[in-house]
Amino acid sequence: MRFGLFIPQGWRHDLVGIDPAEQWAAMSGLSAHADAGAWESIWVYDHFHTVPVPSAEATHEAWTLMSAFAATTSRVRLGQMCTCMSYRNPAYLAKVASTIDIISGGRVEMGIGAGWYEHEWRAYGYGFPRAGERLARLDEGVQIMQQAWTTGTATLDGQHYQVDGAIVRPLPLQEGGIPIWIAGGGEKVTLRIAAQYANYTNFDGSPEGFTHKSDLLREHCATLGTDFDAIVRSANYNTVIAATEAEVADRLDAIQDRVTPYLGEEGAASFMAEYRSGTAQAVGTPEQIVERLNGMKARGLGYAIHYFPEAAYDRSGIELFEREVMPALL
Repeated sequence: MRFGLFIPQGWRHDLVGIDPAEQWAAMSGLSAHADAGAWESIWVYDHFHTVPVPSAEATHEAWTLMSAFAATTSRVRLGQMCTCMSYRNPAYLAKVASTIDIISGGRVEMGIGAGWYEHEWRAYGYGFPRAGERLARLDEGVQIMQQAWTTGTATLDGQHYQVDGAIVRPLPLQEGGIPIWIAGGGEKVTLRIAAQYANYTNFDGSPEGFTHKSDLLREHCATLGTDFDAIVRSANYNTVIAATEAEVADRLDAIQDRVTPYLGEEGAASFMAEYRSGTAQAVGTPEQIVERLNGMKARGLGYAIHYFPEAAYDRSGIELFEREVMPALL
């Protein structure tokens, strides 16, 4: 199994209490830690407003961070989970990503999806098109990026995007262009787009959900004549780890205490519900998490991307995961 690490950027209230002037140090310090270790990749989210509610707390912009990480790391691959297609013109985004690929020495991944966070869409003046339109934009945008990265130009007279000989030079350093991750589990359209274009997918990480989405992806591949086995399937995991179950509970309580001043008692409890229950989490002792991920590996999970909500404040959970979970699954 391959492993990615989310870098806290504020979106999930994971930099609260840290002065904005010190937040880049927290992010770059963690990226350097991952770069020096066994993590294959580091990731950020592509969002503008905090979640679960918009607030005045920091949310650092994804592609700016990509460029910064490209210049300050030397080994780890650099991804976004996931870029919203409609937030940037796809030809422009292809140009940005190509430049960052060169800065990084050929380490960029393109995580891309249709987008969902209505509040930030409307606040930034993008409207909020129906799901079908957002997915159609995703399809057209991926076509533009693939053209740009393989030929150096892109032309498409689409319903939503029109580009006419857009030059994207120099090409990315990676042969064949930047790997494309199609994120989302929409059964009729998103998984079809993934079957047609993706090098990687990213969807439901629960055992039942992952198996169901995988079966549907296989069906789309068969219909389109593409190779299901060539697509690496990934999932994201909220990860809270400690040596004992009592210590895990203490860590969860500490995370809730940290966000309560910003979300209120009820909001913080709701925020923590996904960590305290559910099968698409990696919350527990090292033995419990290894057992869970081994089960997912048997179902075809090839890549697990882990989000540690305490990462900006305490790396001990990450270090325990590195020592006791990763070696059992690599």
